[in-house]
Amino acid sequence: MKQAAVDAVIAGLKAAGVSVVCYLPDSLFKELYPALDADPDIRTIRVTNEGEGAAICGGVFLSGKRAALVMENSGLRASIEPLARMGMGAGIPVVMLMSYRGDLGENNWWAVPHGMTMEPLLGAMRIPYRVVDEQAKVAQAIKDAFTWSYAAYYHSAVALTGDLVR
Repeated sequence: MKQAAVDAVIAGLKAAGVSVVCYLPDSLFKELYPALDADPDIRTIRVTNEGEGAAICGGVFLSGKRAALVMENSGLRASIEPLARMGMGAGIPVVMLMSYRGDLGENNWWAVPHGMTMEPLLGAMRIPYRVVDEQAKVAQAIKDAFTWSYAAYYHSAVALTGDLVR
């Protein structure tokens, strides 16, 4: 991930009022995590699985603050049950920022299923999302996701792909 894209993500998170980021590291965002950890305005929480991260983000929402769940798109499969309970059952939104593994250009066979399942799963869960492949659109996409989620009391997602993460 290029530094300009890292800066755009952090700018978008701050513009959206995010003070907590939960993440499960993945290689496409490897430059993002140290930058988040070093930022004095953002508290980072490393999680053991994405479902745990979704639950923590939901708890942060209930405390009146804003959190983001940062993960590889494969984490969507691991977080479906907590997302369903919080979003569909209780109106507790979680905003996800994902690397888009398995998109066109992917060169790892094991990552192809991540791309094949992400968008259908988001559709099945009725989670609106935006796929972003231009650095200039990153911050606004993150801000838009938070605006929508906190108005709708439901989840949203931003998936970064292409030159942003490779």
